[in-house]
Amino acid sequence: MIPVADARRRILEAFSALPAEQVAISQADGRVLAQDVAARVTKPPQDVSAMDGYAVRAVDVASVPVDLKVVGEAPAGGAYDRSLAQGEAVRIFTGGPLPEGADAIVIQENTDRDGDRVTVRKSADAGRFVRARGLDFHAGDIGCTAGERLGARQIGLIAAMNVPWVMVTRRPRIAILGTGDEIVNPGDPLGPNQIISSNSLALAAIAREAGAEALNLGIATDNEASLRGMIAGARQADLLVVSGGMSVGEHDLVRHVLGDDGLALDFWKIAMRPGKPLTFGRLGDTPMLGLPGNPVSTLVCGHLFLRPAIGRMLGLAREDDGEDRAQLGSDLKANDEREDYLRARLERDAQGNWIATPFGAQDSSMLATLARADCLVVRAPHAPASPAGETVRIVRL
Repeated sequence: MIPVADARRRILEAFSALPAEQVAISQADGRVLAQDVAARVTKPPQDVSAMDGYAVRAVDVASVPVDLKVVGEAPAGGAYDRSLAQGEAVRIFTGGPLPEGADAIVIQENTDRDGDRVTVRKSADAGRFVRARGLDFHAGDIGCTAGERLGARQIGLIAAMNVPWVMVTRRPRIAILGTGDEIVNPGDPLGPNQIISSNSLALAAIAREAGAEALNLGIATDNEASLRGMIAGARQADLLVVSGGMSVGEHDLVRHVLGDDGLALDFWKIAMRPGKPLTFGRLGDTPMLGLPGNPVSTLVCGHLFLRPAIGRMLGLAREDDGEDRAQLGSDLKANDEREDYLRARLERDAQGNWIATPFGAQDSSMLATLARADCLVVRAPHAPASPAGETVRIVRL
C-alpha cells in the first residue's frame, strides 16, 4: 500500500491542461480560461459623475452658500459639450461625463434649485464624487488570467471590457463504468440478492461539478466479454473511471481483463480508509482510475482523486483541495496504519470556531451518513487518541 499523498501526486502527474477552444462569453460560466483576457476599452472612458447632482468648479463652491447659474445637463449617455465658466453649474446624473472645466460634483441633497439658479449649501473639493477616467481599468489591462474559473464576477468584468469571446480549456471527457452482477440501475427490476447502483451517477455528478463532461458507460457484468465491450466505449475519453471489480475476490475481474488488454498499472491499493483498493494506470492512451465498489469509498475517492485530476486537465491555476482546520467535537480513538477520512458534521460554536463532529458509524456502505456530512476529518496513520477540542485537518465536501 502506498500513502495517500503519493497516490495523489502520481495521479496528478499523469495529467496536464487540455487544448483550448473559443466560446462566447454568454456560454463561459464555469469554464476555465486558457488565455489571459485584456480589456479592449477604458472604463470609464472619461471622468464621470458618481452621484446625481451638479458639476461645478471646486473654486466656485469653496465658500458657501453660493448661487450658480445652471447652464445645461449631462445625463448618462449624453454630455454638456461646452466648457464650464466661472459661476456656472451643469445638472448631472450618475455616469454622466463631466463637462470641460468642471472638477467636482455637489450632490443634489446639498443644493436648492430655483429655475436656472442653484444654491450650493455645502462645498466640494476637487475630485469629490468624480470617477476618474480609467478608474476601473484601461484598454490593454489584463482583467482575468489563464487558469481562472469563470463565475458571475469574472464574466461581468470580461463583458465590461468589451470582450465577446474567450479561449477556455476544453472540458475533460470522463467515461464512467460500473461493474458487478449484483447492481442494477435505479428503477430497473431488482432481482434476488441485487442492489441499486449509485456509484456511476454520483461520480458523474462529481465530474460535472468539477467542470468535466461525464459519459456513463453503464454497468458491466462479471464476465470478460461484457467488460471488454463496455470499456471500448472509453477510447475517446480523457479518463476512464471504473467503479468496483478492484478487490481481490475471484469475481473482481477488472484488473485481470484490463491487464490482458494492455493496462500499464501504476499502483494498486493505498493506505487509506475508506478506499484501500484504489487503482491507477493507463489503458493504451487512456488513463484509468479504478475505484472501490463500496458507495462511500467511491465518493470519498472521487473527491480526493477524481476532482483534482479534472482540475489539472482544466489547467486550474489554483487547485482547491478543500482542506481546512477545525476543532474536534468528540473524542477519537487512536488510528491504525491507514489514513482515515471520517464523515463529520461541521458547525460553529458560540465563539465562531468550526467544530467537526464525526458520526458514530463510519461503515463504507452508509450513503445516508455521507449525504448528511459537511466534511471529512482526516487522521494520519498511527495518529494517537485525540480529545474533543483538538485541532484537526478536514476536507470540506
